[in-house]
Amino acid sequence: MEAKKWGVIYNPKAGTRKVQKRWKAIKAYMDSRGVNYDYVQSEGFGSVERLAGILANNGYRTIVVVGGDGALNDAINGIMLSQAPNKSEIELGIIPNGIGNDFAKYWEMSQDYKEAVECLINHRCRRIDVGTCQYFDGQQHITRYFLNAINIGLGARIVKITDQCKRFWGVKYLSWFMALLSIIFERKLYRTHLKINGEHIRGRIMTVCIGSACGYGQCPSAVPYNGWLDVSVIYRPELLQLWSGLWMLIQGRILNHKVVMPYRTQHVKVLRAQNASVDLDGRIIDRHFPLEIGIEHEAIKLIIP
Repeated sequence: MEAKKWGVIYNPKAGTRKVQKRWKAIKAYMDSRGVNYDYVQSEGFGSVERLAGILANNGYRTIVVVGGDGALNDAINGIMLSQAPNKSEIELGIIPNGIGNDFAKYWEMSQDYKEAVECLINHRCRRIDVGTCQYFDGQQHITRYFLNAINIGLGARIVKITDQCKRFWGVKYLSWFMALLSIIFERKLYRTHLKINGEHIRGRIMTVCIGSACGYGQCPSAVPYNGWLDVSVIYRPELLQLWSGLWMLIQGRILNHKVVMPYRTQHVKVLRAQNASVDLDGRIIDRHFPLEIGIEHEAIKLIIP
């Protein structure tokens, strides 16, 4: 029985020498602290999800992800879609790795791997919500899960362009800046139809963020344990409003902007978002509308500082 042994998933992020060196240091520190663990290394897109499912099905009750938001999203999908009994008793741990660690930052988890390992050893757990996104892909009904947020439109497009730019530039910060710059001057709108709390919201919308947590600052009031989703619907800003909006986003005051309409709900139906990209925690998914987005209250345990 693997109940007391950690199952550690290491996501190498393109296998750069720096990241490999960091993993060796993490592994050496866990060994020095006498941690009882098995580890598996992901190999390519989708393998973190598969490995998390295998660990859950094989009785591991503490599953630790060494990676960023994307790897964490893969892991939660692997766990939630597994055949493991009592999935709600599985404890999810994070050792932040890479640049995109918004969910870890929300919980004030340390980027220092030694502090992150000590946090896991202390084993302080909190039940958290898991977001759900359901749709029909033409052949079967699909359910995908998220911990942080779903972006439709601008937010997802930044993710998509960043991934494309990263292949060309090779530097994530530079890629993100180039993506943002191109979108600022494009300011594309999408014909969107949402249903929130019985209200139909139609119009040309730039972006929608549906967050269980803060969603990179777009849902600053969201908390991932109250059983609710926060929604920010952002309409077309003028160029000056866009710059002021970015500043307010950085300060955590985006909900005060005049082009932002906030909602709190347990269910969102996205009937249409014409030509808009959709991402869950930074993972682009195929567009299959309508999307039924909901929340499973206290669906899993998270190890927190």
